[in-house]
Amino acid sequence: MTERYAVIGNPVGHSRSPEIHRAFALQTRADLEYTRIEAPLDAFVATTEGFFAAGGAGLSVTIPFKAEAFKLAKQLTARAQRAGAVNTLAPRPDGLLGDNTDGIGLLRDLGENLGYTAEGRRILLLGAGGASRGVIEPLLGSQPQKLFIANRNGDRAAELARHFVDFGPVDGGGFEEIEGEWDLIINATSAGLSDSELPLPFECFAQDALAYEMVYGRDTPFLALARNAGARTADGLGMLVEQAAEQFYLWRGVRPQTAPVIQLLR
Repeated sequence: MTERYAVIGNPVGHSRSPEIHRAFALQTRADLEYTRIEAPLDAFVATTEGFFAAGGAGLSVTIPFKAEAFKLAKQLTARAQRAGAVNTLAPRPDGLLGDNTDGIGLLRDLGENLGYTAEGRRILLLGAGGASRGVIEPLLGSQPQKLFIANRNGDRAAELARHFVDFGPVDGGGFEEIEGEWDLIINATSAGLSDSELPLPFECFAQDALAYEMVYGRDTPFLALARNAGARTADGLGMLVEQAAEQFYLWRGVRPQTAPVIQLLR
């Protein structure tokens, strides 16, 4: 029988996950269906439980439901537990398994697709929500010189930093606390989806800095600011494909090739 998968979020109409997983299916000769589910903001749990009760084989979870997915999962992988956020759900005999593939997706895109290493770098991470939580531990594992989490609510960023302090040199605070130059600046906020500008100081971009926007397919104000500052820029399409490949592996036990899919989507 055809296995059913989907991405669940709100909004979700812009998601390219169906294209990605269909490409993986063709590549691996898998018989599957992958669709979009826009769940009401107050009905994530009911929508998710209904999907799996009807025989669903796996869900990708996107904005704004990653924290709710974390609470819903009966079992958690170590990386999901550390992140406190879940972007992948899979049915298991003892209940739903929650995983977080964002961090490995980001590192693979940086290293394998962009030829960039975070080791020894000064990293500025913008945002303290679910997207940030999934990448902090993997970024610290790559041994940067330091990592600063900046958020409009500085207390929230500082609290998040304390949660990961055992993994490496991390601190957090408000945008007004950003000081000096940074080699890798990652926008993990949703500001790009609404074309909102971030209160980011122009001088924070180091020479030869890489500005990485997790939003994909849009020329966001963050990317425009980075280009004007002379930084190299990249959007999150590669991360999306890489984290999807990790999901596909979790669900089906097969790791698809990502480079041809990224090229196809570009």
